[in-house]
Amino acid sequence: MCRKFTPQLQQRDICVGQRSVSHLIERYEELLALTLSNKQRLQEIGREYKRVILAIDGMQPDVGHEVLWVIRECLSGEILLARTLLSARSEDLAVLLKEVNEAVGVPIAGVVSDGQQSIRKAVEIALPGVAHGLCHFHYLREAAKVIYAADRHAKKELTAIFK
Repeated sequence: MCRKFTPQLQQRDICVGQRSVSHLIERYEELLALTLSNKQRLQEIGREYKRVILAIDGMQPDVGHEVLWVIRECLSGEILLARTLLSARSEDLAVLLKEVNEAVGVPIAGVVSDGQQSIRKAVEIALPGVAHGLCHFHYLREAAKVIYAADRHAKKELTAIFK
């Protein structure tokens, strides 16, 4: 079956079969795995700063599909690991974090994520004692919830006073 996955493909009237897309993604994952499995490259990344700060996030295209987990080094911006998993279980994520920890050869100073509970637990399991924090976006979003709730409460009270 032919589908037009993006507006750019629709504009050009290009159809792409699902099998073709799956094949290209598999090829991309193979090439990425070859690059990321180069332990010498991974060790060189941390040498400049003598430590690494990791960012971990998962991307799931549709519910029920595999999740692409990416671990990036924040100081250099380099991707250290990218792998698809069927779940977001903390035990599975801990395996990924341990793999990166063994490969980089320098201490991990901290981990940044969206705060998902399974990621928090994975950091505790794989990297005991390493600090975990929210990324800027998620930190500000959490802070805004408190401000929004207080503003909404004040609005209700002002509305009641002026009725």
